[in-house]
Amino acid sequence: MDFDHRREFLKKISLLSSAAIVMPTLLSFDKTLKKRNNERKLNIALCGLGRYAKILAKGLEQAKHCNLSGLITGTPEKEVTWGEKYNIPQKNIYNYDNFDKIKDNKDIDLVYVVLPNSMHKEFTIRAAKAGKHVIVEKPMALNAMDCLEMIDACKNNNVQLAVGYRLHFEPHHLEIKRLGQQKVFGQIRYIDASLGYRIRGWNPDAWHLKKSMSGGGPLTNIGIYCVQSNRYILGEEPSFVTAQFGPVQRPEYFKEVEESITWQLEFPSGAVTTSASSYSYDVDRLYASADNGFFELEPALSYGPFEGRSSQGKFNFPVINQQQVQLDEIAKHILANTSLPDHITGEEGYKDMVVIDAIYKAAETGSKIEIKRNK
Repeated sequence: MDFDHRREFLKKISLLSSAAIVMPTLLSFDKTLKKRNNERKLNIALCGLGRYAKILAKGLEQAKHCNLSGLITGTPEKEVTWGEKYNIPQKNIYNYDNFDKIKDNKDIDLVYVVLPNSMHKEFTIRAAKAGKHVIVEKPMALNAMDCLEMIDACKNNNVQLAVGYRLHFEPHHLEIKRLGQQKVFGQIRYIDASLGYRIRGWNPDAWHLKKSMSGGGPLTNIGIYCVQSNRYILGEEPSFVTAQFGPVQRPEYFKEVEESITWQLEFPSGAVTTSASSYSYDVDRLYASADNGFFELEPALSYGPFEGRSSQGKFNFPVINQQQVQLDEIAKHILANTSLPDHITGEEGYKDMVVIDAIYKAAETGSKIEIKRNK
């Protein structure tokens, strides 16, 4: 074999050897890719297709561990428009009458209840009896006692129950929870957390303004975020509350529910909090004062983007899709068959409603109310 032929022969051997080394790596990569593409996702059905459901649908489009797989609506037109937009097969679309048939649908794992508050209890219990996990939008129910029934229904049917708290996985709120509960600046003495906006162009017959459907006004809808932040910053449950309804300035809207409300909570540690919520003025801030420092957010409790700082300087956290992250974090637990963290469960929703029930009682009576829990 002459030199040129020998060189060509060795080159071919080298290429074959390289291919033998590379091929297992490529095959391994291909298997990993296929595994990733075939990774199980949690199949979610949205129950109620109103304004907030549209926001959740956008979150589901970005989600990594779950997807929109089903629809439940009382409006036939939405069956068509939503079904076409999100490519939902007809067998995964239900109305309020045939909803219970969802128990036979293996393509749906979880029902997210995004209905008016008065319907939360009914559809959470029906979903649980159908063997589906549940996320129910806040407030969990019209009152604390209804929450207990919902919790029991889910436990009795071996499904998990979460409440749609979009801020529980948001980095600014994880940070203020850490600063408070770990007493980074010492004992928290005072918190001011308030959220309100002036409603404009609402239909006076909107369900949010009907007490039988909403349970209340801004307190139940947005003031709940103030109650929440107080509780998870301190890591305590409040003992007493005083509260005051604000004046009714637009009676065309506020015939049944409060227009504005302020309240003050007392906690076992000695911390006190003051909050306000309104449909007639804009406010979106949180401030906490401790023995050795402070922290604050403004905007604080809305959809953001949030801005915050503490005694140590400005916060620097990424802006996230609050709904996408919330849905993915819940999905990861259910897919892994592990219990949801306590702060997102039905028990958390119950604790909020205990406080809200007491706030309304305090405002109605003008008295300081002791906050008592049944569990």
